[in-house]
Order: sequence, then C-alpha cells, then structure tokens
Amino acid sequence: MISVKNITKFFGNQCVLDKLNIEFDEKYVYAILGPNGSGKTTLMKSILGMVIPTTGDIFLQGKSIKQHDQYRNDISYLPQTPNFPTNLSVLELIHMMRDLKSRQAKTEQLIDLFGLKPFLNKKLIYLSGGTKQKVNILLAFMFDSPIFILDEPSVGLDPLALTHLKELILEKKETNNIVLITTHILSFVEELADEIIFLLEGKVYYRGTISNLQKQTGEAKLEKAIAVIYQNHVFQSS
Repeated sequence: MISVKNITKFFGNQCVLDKLNIEFDEKYVYAILGPNGSGKTTLMKSILGMVIPTTGDIFLQGKSIKQHDQYRNDISYLPQTPNFPTNLSVLELIHMMRDLKSRQAKTEQLIDLFGLKPFLNKKLIYLSGGTKQKVNILLAFMFDSPIFILDEPSVGLDPLALTHLKELILEKKETNNIVLITTHILSFVEELADEIIFLLEGKVYYRGTISNLQKQTGEAKLEKAIAVIYQNHVFQSS
C-alpha cells in the first residue's frame, strides 16, 4: 500500500499539491487524471522521491519514504519523456539498467513482444519516437516490482504495441501490483482503470469508479463526466 498523508507542495508561491490525502492498494490500476498543472506529475514524482513535499509524508507499507531511500527499488517508472543517453545502443542501455538494479530482468520476452530485435544494436539517437517508447516500456517492465508508475505510457505506440502494453498492465494488476497511470487518452482509462482520481489545483475532486462518476454526473461518456468535474468542481473528496 502507498499512503499519501497531508502532502502540500509549493514551488515558490505556487501551491501545486494542497493537503493531499490518497491511499493506493495492491491489485488496482489507478488513473490519475486532470488538466495540465493540476499536480499529477508532482504527485508521481513525490512518490518517486524526485520531488520533496513542503509538508506531509508518504508511506510505503506503513514506512515513511523519508526513512529509507532503497524503497525506489520497489518501483518501476515509465517517464513521459525518457532522457536516454543518445550515444548508447538499445542493448547497451538494457545492460546498463540491469547492472544498476542488480536484479533478474525479463528482457527477451519483452524484446520479442515489441519487435525490438532489429533495433538492439542501433543507437538511441537514431530511433523513431514510437520505437523509443517501446524501449521505455521495456525498461519499465523488465523488473518485477510491487509498484508501477506510468506517465503517458501509450504515447506514440502503434495499435499492436498498445495492445501488448494493455496486456502487461492487466498482468501486473492480477499479480497484486499497484499500477498508477497518468494519461489524456480516456479510452485507455476506460479499458484499464479500476479507479480514477481527478486532480484539480492540487486537490482531489473525484475518486471512484467510472460507473459511479457517470451516475453522479448523469453523463454516459467519460469525457463529458470529466468535464462536469472540471467545470463545476462539485465532487471534491473529503
């Protein structure tokens, strides 16, 4: 379990997260939604330890992340914009990540799944955006981790690769993992998410299932239901 307790984050005078309280349980896929600037990325990076909250704390399995930095080994992270060393080949990058983690990695299956064999010896600078995203996914899923944080994971993927990504996410859910996803692709959310968390101005304005949101808003389409939250701010959580 991940427990976010009363997190506030200021960048200068701007409050990006405002006394945020959320818990994430195993065997769930959570879609964290909201407009740009709503606090989604800051929340993710706070869990990762890349951003230090101004106040509050985050707990993994009841233990504060301030007390141990090794907890990051339990998180697989897929950034929205991977900053790969462009002078490395795909294979060199895979080996580097495997050596850094010092853990058993599942690479061959993922290489085959995403058709990356022809690209293994190519330098990253020469890869297309879609191929780089497949490498990004491979790096995120090559280790068995209790927690997966995926920031816009579907960007640039062809339909077949997108299908494989969905299968991987559902597989992780069924093996008792926590999966957190940020995305603007609502069809992706509808297929995968057990719960959605809608952030606005650093606060949770809705948390629950898609079906419950549709009932509360009276809107059958998810994008219209989301628009109701955005326009009216009527479902702020307690």
